[in-house]
Amino acid sequence: MSTLFDPFPLRSLSVPHRVWMAPMCQYSAEVSGPETGVANDWHFAHYAARAAGGTGLILLEATAVSPEGRISPADLGLWNDTQAEALGRITRFLKGQGTVPGIQLAHAGRKASTDRPWKGGAPVGPDGHGWQPVGPSPVAFDTGHPVPAELSEQQISAVVRDFAAAARRALEAGFEVAEIHGAHGYLIGQFLSPHSNRRTDAYGGSFENRTRLALRVVDAVREVWPDHLPLFFRISATDWLDEGGWTAEDTVRLAPLLKEHGVDLLDVSTGGNASGVRIPTGPGYQVPFAARVKAETSLPVAAVGLITEPAQAAKILANGEADAVLLGRELLRDPSWARRTARELGAEVHVPPQYHRSV
Repeated sequence: MSTLFDPFPLRSLSVPHRVWMAPMCQYSAEVSGPETGVANDWHFAHYAARAAGGTGLILLEATAVSPEGRISPADLGLWNDTQAEALGRITRFLKGQGTVPGIQLAHAGRKASTDRPWKGGAPVGPDGHGWQPVGPSPVAFDTGHPVPAELSEQQISAVVRDFAAAARRALEAGFEVAEIHGAHGYLIGQFLSPHSNRRTDAYGGSFENRTRLALRVVDAVREVWPDHLPLFFRISATDWLDEGGWTAEDTVRLAPLLKEHGVDLLDVSTGGNASGVRIPTGPGYQVPFAARVKAETSLPVAAVGLITEPAQAAKILANGEADAVLLGRELLRDPSWARRTARELGAEVHVPPQYHRSV
């Protein structure tokens, strides 16, 4: 039998199996007023369906630690108590279905203040509820994107405090896993990569300096996140640049440092920090990066990237390429993928009694 449906221990937590849901922004919160960034009925229905479908762990979408940290004005946030209370409704339902609720804490940096993807995803200004993006250096993400304001060291420290405050609220909201978003060209990833980080102070230049923000955020979150609960870190293992970017070697070098600072699992993705690059996509195209971290370090990893078929997911674990798989678009297509796959592989997952007729 496949290990895909074996429990996965993380600190005192036991995730029921290794089919997990990757964070995927819904861009569906209110963009202004007291309900800004607050989870609503769409978010509840969206995540509840995947929990009822048997998913072992659900990582909620990138949730901004501050208003200027949102990717779009319609992103979820966790900078106030109203937002935390709304998320509590979701975590309570997920736990009731045997699903572990997790949340991805994020700051978009220079890629902030953009429109919803289905409206083109272009930068928006004040007339579209937008704002001035910030970043490690005054280097725009792409043509047509604004030059971000360079963060001062004092502002960097404020960002670190924002991550810690959001983690406290996540705990109050009932989440059992926190993930720090260091991937896809958002703020922490921008600091990691020399492609976007041109600083000459303590946060730029050397590997040690460029990783300083990531480790400070991990330390700040770990300080408020209970010892018995796990902390994840999502990384883009490569910028997909021939030179001048973050590389797979850098990722392998960072992984033990993350573990030393209290990270329990590396969620391995790629790309997003450099515009116009060619990424050779295909089934499981990012799995080799997770496999390399697993082979060369002692930090557990989750693999993601066009994992769609039960046999494919089972083989990734059987080959020792990852400890768990994170599904994205496939779970948008099929909320009950975990239950269907368990049946196909001769395993069992939680089935709501209302759905027993479907077994």
